[in-house]
Amino acid sequence: MAEAYIVGAVRTPVGTKKGALKDVHSADLGAHVLKELVNRTGIDPAAVEDVIMGCVMQVGAQTLDIARTAWLSAGLPENVPGVTIDRQCGSSQQSIHFAAQAVLSGTQDLVVAAGVENMAMVPMGASVAPNTGLPWGEGWAERYGKQEVSQFRGAQLMCEKWGFKRGDLEAFALESHRRAVKAIEAGYFDREIAPVAGLTKDEGARADTSLEKMAGLNVLREGWEITAAVASQISVGASALLIASEEAVKQHSLTPRARIHTLSVCGSDPVYMLTGPIPATEKALKRAGLSIDDIDVFEVNEAFAPVPLAWAKETGASLEKTNPNGGAIALGHPLGATGGVLMTKLVHELERTGGRYGLQTMCEGGGQANATIIERV
Repeated sequence: MAEAYIVGAVRTPVGTKKGALKDVHSADLGAHVLKELVNRTGIDPAAVEDVIMGCVMQVGAQTLDIARTAWLSAGLPENVPGVTIDRQCGSSQQSIHFAAQAVLSGTQDLVVAAGVENMAMVPMGASVAPNTGLPWGEGWAERYGKQEVSQFRGAQLMCEKWGFKRGDLEAFALESHRRAVKAIEAGYFDREIAPVAGLTKDEGARADTSLEKMAGLNVLREGWEITAAVASQISVGASALLIASEEAVKQHSLTPRARIHTLSVCGSDPVYMLTGPIPATEKALKRAGLSIDDIDVFEVNEAFAPVPLAWAKETGASLEKTNPNGGAIALGHPLGATGGVLMTKLVHELERTGGRYGLQTMCEGGGQANATIIERV
């Protein structure tokens, strides 16, 4: 049976909207992690067969197939192609899936899965050009009506469905910051980060935040539970992983770090939008023949606090094992890069703790979710 291994995983520090990385061109951010991945694995870059890069806002600095642009900007061989994909927030997790599937199918042996997003340079929503219309047409309206469809409303709908109050969300957010600050101070992320533009550590975690400070923020809309404190941060970052077949591992003297165990992807209610990680996790566990208790570490993207809270309630997963070093509320969410960032964190955390299985999942625009189970080797 064919196997697909993660043999390298690296990311930039995640920068804030006004931080050290705000003026770094997206192609250069992508180039930085690609070059670092090549250096750290020792692979001959000419042997790479494709570069699959996730990026959500493919406009301006992030247009014209940034996967190809970033690879060439890194000074790497021209014979290696690149393709840029968009599965919304799960774009680079889907990059990992596509890379693994290429290897598992036997059609390729060495594929880079990457992601990039500079949300300071290319704001969220920038790809919806003025005067070109919204992405929903008559067919959508016939099916879902004219109701508001947004991640913000989706988060509020989750609060209403699962009974979460503002205090529940703020307690979760505070814990995310606490864990992130502890991990940064302990150096847990140092091995996985490739410093860039003078930045060596993630910028978003706040050691001085408190429930009192969070309570002083306005809700996004009257009667809602959601505030900025319980949502992921607007961020800048890039990530890259090298996926290799068993033959490539032998041929290039690579060291497997984790085996891609199980892949799943599914759709869910596009109005709720953010509930997909629940069925995606259940689908992955069933396919893997594992139980929720078999998983040692979970990385669940904290787009909004109700997402992991509802996910844990429905799947029975332990929140103690979920985002053990903080999540996107504290560390940020650079859209197209986040899937690779989470997987990089997951690989390194399994290595640090000696865990065997890790599961990553994240909600995605349009009501979708990927789930990936890896096994440390």
